[in-house]
Amino acid sequence: MTIRLNEMVFYGFHGIHDEERSLGQRFIVSATLYTEHSKDKIIRELEDTVDYRKVYDDIREIMESQQFKLLENCANTIADKLISDFPLIQKLMICIQKPSVPIPGSLKSVEVEICRTRN
Repeated sequence: MTIRLNEMVFYGFHGIHDEERSLGQRFIVSATLYTEHSKDKIIRELEDTVDYRKVYDDIREIMESQQFKLLENCANTIADKLISDFPLIQKLMICIQKPSVPIPGSLKSVEVEICRTRN
């Protein structure tokens, strides 16, 4: 099974510049979660799968209550939390977009993406 949470928007205080850490800005997070495909046919109840409401809550908590200088560290923290909290997740991908980038030039956003597999 593949479960996707697409383009969740959070307001956070992440970045290397003091202004980013004091004023904050929007971040867009997408998560792709992979479970064991051989168990797809037995899913009948919420307990048989990954509760994406709880996944959303975990991501929101990290994005809105913690501060990171680097998005890479933030993505790793999210991945670690989800792998720890959801034993049915076998693999995941986390993508964090930062639309407002302090770069003198024209670009839509920057993003980091991490892929993690359960050991």
